[in-house]
Amino acid sequence: MTKLILLILFFAGNTVFAQTKYQKDFIEFWTYIDNHYAYLEQQNIDWRKVKEIYEPQAEKITDEHEFIQFLEKVLNELHNGHSSLNTNLNSSNRLIPSGSDLYIEKINNKYLIKDLRKGFGTDLSGLKIGMEVTLYNGKPIEVQLEKFLPKFTDKANQKMYQYALDMLFAGTHDTKREITVIENGKEKTYFPITYGNRDELLFTKVLNRNTAYIKINNSLGNNNLIAEFDKALDSLFQYKNLIIDLTETPGGGNTTVARAIMGRFTNKLLPYQIHEFDENQYQTKRHWVEYVTPRKEIYKGNVFVLVGHWTGSMGEGIAIGFDGMKRAKIIGTQMAGLIGAISNFQLRETKIGFQFPTERLYHINGTPRENFVPEILTKNSEETIQKTKEIE
Repeated sequence: MTKLILLILFFAGNTVFAQTKYQKDFIEFWTYIDNHYAYLEQQNIDWRKVKEIYEPQAEKITDEHEFIQFLEKVLNELHNGHSSLNTNLNSSNRLIPSGSDLYIEKINNKYLIKDLRKGFGTDLSGLKIGMEVTLYNGKPIEVQLEKFLPKFTDKANQKMYQYALDMLFAGTHDTKREITVIENGKEKTYFPITYGNRDELLFTKVLNRNTAYIKINNSLGNNNLIAEFDKALDSLFQYKNLIIDLTETPGGGNTTVARAIMGRFTNKLLPYQIHEFDENQYQTKRHWVEYVTPRKEIYKGNVFVLVGHWTGSMGEGIAIGFDGMKRAKIIGTQMAGLIGAISNFQLRETKIGFQFPTERLYHINGTPRENFVPEILTKNSEETIQKTKEIE
C-alpha cells in the first residue's frame, strides 16, 4: 500500500514537473482573471468553463508566437476592449476602439454602417453612414464573427456580437482591409487605409461670436495635456459657451488629467465617479467616491461635452463626471462602453504583460459607466456635429 501511494505521488509530481512554461502561464493567466476580474458576474461569464475549453489547448503550444495567439483567443471570452495584452504580432487584431474607424450594427439581418470615425481610413475612402456591408475581405461577415465570439456559451448576446463586429472590422496589422457594400443597387468594394492618431494634444477654434471649441486628441494619458488645456482655456474666457470635444479619445488616460480638466469648471469640491473593488478573500467590497477639486481660475460659462463611439475609458469618465457635477450637457452617441478601471499584470514564465478591469466604475447616480446615455443622444458623429452648430 505504501509503495502504491509513493508511485501515485511520483507520477503526480512528474506530471506537474512536465508542465511547459506555456501551461504554467495559462494557469497563472486564468487565475489572475478568476481572482481579480471585476465583471465576471455582471457579464455572466462562465470562467470555469473557459478553463475547461482552453487548458487542453495549452498543452499543445510549443512557442511564444502560438502562445500570444492563444491568449488573444482567451481574451475574446471577456468580449470587451478593455482587456488586452501588452504585446502583439503582425497577425494580431487591432485593439478596439483605438484601432477601429467604423461602427457597424446588425439590423434585420443586414450589416449597416452606423458611424464613421471622422478623418480616418473608412471615412476618407468614401464609405458613408447608412451603407449596407455585404463582405469583409471578400468573405461573408457572419462566418468571420465566430473567431471572436466567446466559446463558453452557444447563445451569444448583443454585446458579444457587437464586440465581434468591432474586432472584425478593425482588422489585423498585417492585412489590408476590403469592405464591400451595396451602392446604387450594385456591390462596390472600398480599400480603407489605417491611419494613426494625431500628434497634437488638442486643437482649438472659435465657432461663432459666443462659442469656442477645444478638441482633445487621444491624449488623456499625457500629463502635458494639463498645461496645454489650461493655456487653451485661459484664452477663451470671453466666450459664454465652451464645447469640449472628446469624440477622439479612444485610448484611455489617467485620473490626474481628468481631474485637472474638470477642476477648471467647479468652485467647490464635487464627486465625479464611484469605484467598487471586490476583496474576494474576505467576501467584502471596497467602495469609494472620487472627487474633483477646484483648480486655478474657474470657467463659469455654459459647457457642452461631445462624445461618441471613440470616446473610451477616461474619456467616458470625464463625460460622466461633467454630467454628475451638473456642469455640462453631454451630446453624442453612446460611448465605447469600456468597462472598469484596469490593472496591469505580468506572467512569470514568458514575461508577457496584460491588463484587464479590476474595479467597477459608476456615475455618481449609481449607473454603471458603460451604460451611460448622453443627455442629448445622437445617431452618429455627423448628427453630433450638427448639434454643435445649433449652440449660440
